[in-house]
Amino acid sequence: MKRVVTPEILDQLEPNDPAALHNRRDLRRFNWLMGNDRWMRRTLKRVVNPEDSLLELGAGAGDFGLYLHKNQNLSCLSYAGLDLWPRPSLWPEHWAWHQADLTDFSNYNEYTVLCGNFILHQFRDAVLRKLFQKLLPHLRALIFCETARRKLHLAQLPLSNLMGINYVSRHDARVSIEGGFYDQELPGLLCLNPDEWLIETKMTFLGAYRLVAIRKS
Repeated sequence: MKRVVTPEILDQLEPNDPAALHNRRDLRRFNWLMGNDRWMRRTLKRVVNPEDSLLELGAGAGDFGLYLHKNQNLSCLSYAGLDLWPRPSLWPEHWAWHQADLTDFSNYNEYTVLCGNFILHQFRDAVLRKLFQKLLPHLRALIFCETARRKLHLAQLPLSNLMGINYVSRHDARVSIEGGFYDQELPGLLCLNPDEWLIETKMTFLGAYRLVAIRKS
C-alpha cells in the first residue's frame, strides 16, 4: 500500500465537541485492545533515565501522562505535553504543557526524550524529514507507537463497529492506517542513522507500529 496522508475529522473539532469526546473514548478502547499504553509504559520504564526531560507529542487530553503521574510509573522528573488542545484541568502543576503546533514548536532543545501515540502518521513524509532533521541533535531517545499500514488492518476495521465507535472514529481509523508505516520506513523518514542510533521496530497483528530509537553515544 502506498502511504497516503488525509486530514482527520478530529483535528477539525473543538475539544468539547460531543463527537470529539466520543472519539476520545473510542481511542481509549483501541489503545487498550492493541496494548499501546501498556507497551509505552514498559518501554519508558526501560529507556528513560532520571536525568531525562520527556516531551509527549500529541498529548491530547493528557490521559497517558496523567496515568503515569498517578501511578508514579516514571523515573524522570521532567515531563511535558505538546498539543493544539489546551492544558488539561488535572495536568500536574509542576509539569509543562505547550499548546502549539508541533511543526512550529521552538523549544525541542529543552527535551532529551520524545514519545507519542498515534501522532506521526498525520504528517507527510517531507514534513517529518524536515522536523526531525532539526530536532534530532538534541535527543537521546525516541519512543513512538503508530499505525501499521497493511491491508490486513483495513480488513479488521469493520470489527471495530462492534465496539460502538462513532463516525469520527470510523473515518479517522481508516485514514490512520492509510497514513501509517511499514517495516523500516519510519526510521528512514525520521532521518535516524543506524550508525548513530540503536533502532527497534515492530508491527503487531492488531495494527500497531512501534519504534524505539536510542542514541548510541
